[in-house]
Amino acid sequence: MQIDIAIEAGGWAGEAALRAVAERAAAAVFAALGQDAPEGTELSLLFTDDAHVRVLNRDWRGKDKPTNVLSFPAFEVAPGDPVPPMLGDVVLAFETVGAEATLEEKPFDHHLTHLIVHGLLHLLGYDHEDEEDAAIMEGLERAALARLAIPDPYR
Repeated sequence: MQIDIAIEAGGWAGEAALRAVAERAAAAVFAALGQDAPEGTELSLLFTDDAHVRVLNRDWRGKDKPTNVLSFPAFEVAPGDPVPPMLGDVVLAFETVGAEATLEEKPFDHHLTHLIVHGLLHLLGYDHEDEEDAAIMEGLERAALARLAIPDPYR
């Protein structure tokens, strides 16, 4: 799997550190799904700030506020569908990620990993719009994070 990383704004770590977190998160997601990360598939990650995420959230979701992570799938897929050659974009907001990690007393990298896992699962067709779908998605998040020795984020 190819992971394209762009650091646009915010106080993010360097590209090498972010790539290491992203690669571990992606490998854990596919392991939790019982498969290897597909060769040749592309994932884009944009590390930015609250201001940019607020605009994206307003324009694409009608919510005029920043959020921690947004996912923009390149193709519409359902859980279990073949993985497309391009998954799409995951966008993360530095200030919100940091504030949430502090509030929840979690290491920043643990929370960031969780949000990358969460965003990637959205690109793979998972959602949390109803209780049943949320239980499935959260179970996969827990399984992926447990593989990385990251405590259950929903505890």
